[in-house]
Amino acid sequence: MTRLAPHNSAPRMTLAHALHAEAIRFARSPLAAVHLACGLAGGLACGEYFSVASWDPMLGADAYTQFLGALMPLMSAIACGLAVDEERAAGHLANLTAVPSRSRAIAAKWLALAPAGAGALAVALGVYGAVLAVAGRLTFSLAPLATAWAGIVLGSLPIYALGIAIALRFGRNAAIGIGAAGTLLAFFSVGGLAHGLMAGELTGTLQSPLAWVPFAWPARLGSLGVEVFIDAARATEPLLMSALAASTLALAASALLLLWFRRFEDRRADA
Repeated sequence: MTRLAPHNSAPRMTLAHALHAEAIRFARSPLAAVHLACGLAGGLACGEYFSVASWDPMLGADAYTQFLGALMPLMSAIACGLAVDEERAAGHLANLTAVPSRSRAIAAKWLALAPAGAGALAVALGVYGAVLAVAGRLTFSLAPLATAWAGIVLGSLPIYALGIAIALRFGRNAAIGIGAAGTLLAFFSVGGLAHGLMAGELTGTLQSPLAWVPFAWPARLGSLGVEVFIDAARATEPLLMSALAASTLALAASALLLLWFRRFEDRRADA
């Protein structure tokens, strides 16, 4: 008589499965259309302006990438808040908490939202460059825009982790409020909206205390991604230092998010 091997009926959950589920949910969510619309609107509006304005095209690109980066604390907070609200509405966070691995579930959420933001940024920068090219104002290669995109994405990773945690613990409005404050701080860290463009300065290289607050890193890294092609001697060291700091914080923030969520209990009254 053949004996059957013991069957392990415990449910399994891999990160790939969790990411696949997140991708399906995101594709069916209004957030996908919102990301695309924001990218298109930003690229078209700013591209049209800088295609006819008299500013130097490279300084215009510097100001535009600063603008996109400074908006990321607010935009990521809105995305995280809405995503968590969708999870609450769909089943009181069951897709995140009532699963075999909470760590993989929350990691998949982070790894879905951050690339969605990266995609919106790619659309915004790609459309911007295309509009300038059509107008004959793209006097530089796409390398500065690509480097700026990578910098904004890298600087945004820890902010997404923070936005998810705040939205889970305190709700969407708290996450958006903190994100809005982060965006204001980011603008102040470079001297204000379009300060570098008006003054003809490379404000991404500024070594002010605010420049080292993580909320300012997407704007700083985005700006430095352009400025390193304007003045490599001044911008290379700040770019490398900021990228290293952002990478370290992204790893730490993701690890802390996973550890914290293992013991998370939703105590919100509207949960």
